[in-house]
Formats: sequence, structure tokens, C-alpha cells
Amino acid sequence: MTGRDNVLWLQCWRDRQTDFHQTGVNQLLTQFWPNLALAQGSRVFVPLCGKSLDMIWLAKQGHEVIGVELSPLAVRAFFRENRLQPVRRQVGKFTLWKHGRVSILCGDYFSLSKDDLGQIDTVYDRAALTALPEDLRPLYVAQLKLIVQDTTNVFLLTTEDAEEQDTQSQALGVAEEIKTLYSEDFKIDLAHVESVFEVDPKAPDKSPERTEYKVYRLSTRSG
Repeated sequence: MTGRDNVLWLQCWRDRQTDFHQTGVNQLLTQFWPNLALAQGSRVFVPLCGKSLDMIWLAKQGHEVIGVELSPLAVRAFFRENRLQPVRRQVGKFTLWKHGRVSILCGDYFSLSKDDLGQIDTVYDRAALTALPEDLRPLYVAQLKLIVQDTTNVFLLTTEDAEEQDTQSQALGVAEEIKTLYSEDFKIDLAHVESVFEVDPKAPDKSPERTEYKVYRLSTRSG
């Protein structure tokens, strides 16, 4: 991220403005992840992980889970709220927090190297891509390609405002953006689309808005 984006993200955690955090395990993860049929012990990378409970679920499936998160408040909260006692040590520019099968590298995603991560079998991206400003998304994907192996697949969940997509006559919709960013290196399978009408809790008097939740499976062309 840029320095400004980093400051804003850290401030969100300091101010506890974390409405984006899901208080349970993502249902699309639990529904569609088993279809990947990954081997026990597979290493799963979770970029921009926050304090996501999805990491606990993935570890319970027998995976080695490694996240990266900028905010030390988020990392500390993850281990505290799940009653885990992590071991901490320095790894390059990062502080590695580890307990059992779950590790989190605390630091800037854009400073990660292949050596920091090691072998990664699958990337689990739950709205990390779409949480970033549009101008940073190509940099996010370029960095991802640098730090994982050519055979690493991506399991990508997105949350899209359907009405906003319908009115974007000139701007790329998220689906087209994913195609632009990933199609050179990955085969893209849109595995599931779920439309839900939701009321904005900050504006309960407004009409419900249609939100689309999508599951993408990106498999490497070299794999």
C-alpha cells in the first residue's frame, strides 16, 4: 500500500472501525473450499488477513495457514480473542506470530518476499483484492505473482454492489477487472454467484441494495 493507505488502515484498527470484519467463518468458504480437495498439510496464504476466523477454520481442515497483516492490533486481537498463545520472532521486515498451524506475518504485504512465505499451495483471498483502492489492485496482483510459486492456485471471494456494477458503463466491473488482472497466468472459473438484498445498517430507512457474493477458482496455466 501507499504510505497514506497504510496510515488509514492502521487508524481503522486504532479507532475500531472494523465493520468489514466478519464475526463468523465465511459460509462460502466452508461450502466451496472442500471441492478443492487439498492434501492435509497444504500451505495456505491469506493476504490482508486482519483477524479473520477463516484462518482458524482452515487450520482445522489440516492446512498450514500463513496470513499477512499490517496492523499489530489486528494480529494481537486475533490470538487473544481465540485464546491462543503465540510465539513471536523477527523474520526479515516482519514479526512472525505463530501458534500451531496458524502463522501471521505482521508487516506490509508489499514488502513480502518468496523467502518470507516459503512454499504456498493455495492463496485464500476473501475480498482482499476488492478492499484495495482500484489503482492498487494491479500492484497487489503483480506482488502476489512475485511471492508465490508458478503452480500456486487462488481461491477468491468477492463482494460486489450489483447496482453499482449495473451503472458502470465505462469503468470496469469487478468480473472484467479480475479477467484483466489474472487471465494471463490463470484459468478463471466463476464457481458461484449469490445475490442478496441487504439493508445498510447505517441507513436503515433506505431500500435494500442487491449485493452479489462470488466464488472464483483461479488455477495456474503452468500447473
